[in-house]
Amino acid sequence: MEADYNPEDAEVENPLRPHSFSEYIGQDKVKENLSIFIEAAKSRKETLDHVLLYGPPGLGKTTLAGIIAAEMGVNMRITSGPAIERPGDLASLLTNLNEGDVLFVDEIHRLPRTVEEILYPAMEDYALDIITGKGQMATSIHLPLPHFTLVGATTRAGQLSAPLRDRFGVLLRLELYSPEELAKIIVRSAKILNIEMEPDGALELASRARGTPRIANRLLKRVRDFAQVMSEGVVTFQTAKVALDRLEIDELGLDSSDRRMLEAIIKFYGGGPVGIDTLAAAIGEEAITIEDVNEPYLMQIGFLTRTPRGRCVTKAAYLHLDMPVPESYEESPQQKLWGEPVS
Repeated sequence: MEADYNPEDAEVENPLRPHSFSEYIGQDKVKENLSIFIEAAKSRKETLDHVLLYGPPGLGKTTLAGIIAAEMGVNMRITSGPAIERPGDLASLLTNLNEGDVLFVDEIHRLPRTVEEILYPAMEDYALDIITGKGQMATSIHLPLPHFTLVGATTRAGQLSAPLRDRFGVLLRLELYSPEELAKIIVRSAKILNIEMEPDGALELASRARGTPRIANRLLKRVRDFAQVMSEGVVTFQTAKVALDRLEIDELGLDSSDRRMLEAIIKFYGGGPVGIDTLAAAIGEEAITIEDVNEPYLMQIGFLTRTPRGRCVTKAAYLHLDMPVPESYEESPQQKLWGEPVS
């Protein structure tokens, strides 16, 4: 596999991707801090310190990496953790960088350990220590590298090793977007795609996009199809509502997979607790898919809790699904105290 990496959602040519902080909507704290760090680095005529961006998928980590490179006035190379299989792949990438360039590594927590250890001196000392030969003939070569900025992105910051995490000078967490912020993103995307959008239609789309711009843009393209057939190409509130209902995405952004999971816990296991492997077998889904796709959002909106014994459905989920709350249902002391599930 080649070390260079060009997934569909990382394409530089993506017309919906912002290219500057002024175009980038939301994540105000992240933008403000990054702007200061970039301006300071440029005034000192230094490269920006290494940056780690973490948070749920689809929030704009790849976009921010591109903006960092653009604001610094340098080129960006894109790759991913799984694509760098051998130390030689990493060495090839690093030696081909120019002074000040940005190397963006997506899913950096999936870097092989042997590659990660080669990365340590590259990040700290801008050098590679390469050993050639074997046994008594082995020799160590110290290869200087141009100063560069490593921008790492991960959806699982907890899986990063401590030595790698500590070598990043800037750590930034991206948060889910509010419906109002997503509505602005949808309106901007609609203009780029030449879609006529009414404000109510944009807000309806935003409220069902799970706080994620990638999902919002995907839904916009699907709702556009319905609008062309139903409302002369104009995305109105009614068109958006009908389209999203047909796509089985409800008012809170839950899809059929989310509801099937919650209903299985309620019907088959009395609301929980139930183990992840048992639940996966019951709904015919992979456990890793449940953990990465379904669980995070359901926990964030307070519909699901994790306990030492397994997953449990909250009272809010019963009410949303219009299912009777069992008389034996009791909230945990923490839920009664805080009014939200325990993560």
